[in-house]
Amino acid sequence: MKLVILDRDGVINHDSDDYIKLPEEWVPIPGSLEAIARLHREGYRVVVATNQSGVARGLFEMDTLARIHAKMLDAVRAKGGEIDAIFFCPHQPEDNCRCRKPQPGLFEEIADRLKVNLNGVYAVGDSEHDIVAARLVSARPVLVRTGKGKRTQKKSKALTNVPVYDDLAAFTDDLLSGTLPAN
Repeated sequence: MKLVILDRDGVINHDSDDYIKLPEEWVPIPGSLEAIARLHREGYRVVVATNQSGVARGLFEMDTLARIHAKMLDAVRAKGGEIDAIFFCPHQPEDNCRCRKPQPGLFEEIADRLKVNLNGVYAVGDSEHDIVAARLVSARPVLVRTGKGKRTQKKSKALTNVPVYDDLAAFTDDLLSGTLPAN
């Protein structure tokens, strides 16, 4: 199975230190929706793995998160793409759950639900938490400079052997052109 795992905020849509709390605040990063559509057309399954601590913090309810995700799915479909599944952690860091990245729980759930080994599967994120979680399940982490990516690139000690791209579209270009090996 050809599979790519994407973080949401900072990879697909613009991030906010104040959280994405309403569907109106969800704004795609230029080229991200088209990149997902290209991956879909080339036979990749695209899955999202995202921390959404705004739920536990009381900033928005689960039904609002569902509406935000519905907006994202509709926007991707309008470009001819598909997101096969969205896995999210609604907890805050203090909850010490296993599903919040950098813990591997979301990735383990993806592997279990899709019945796939994540060894070598590309996982695209903009933070050190994304990189660490991917490595814990032997996925191939990729950093994008969108969202918190530039800050992560400057500060992270976890980026050894991690390819870095300007954005999801640039990663997709290399993956689909064969510059990166397919999983």
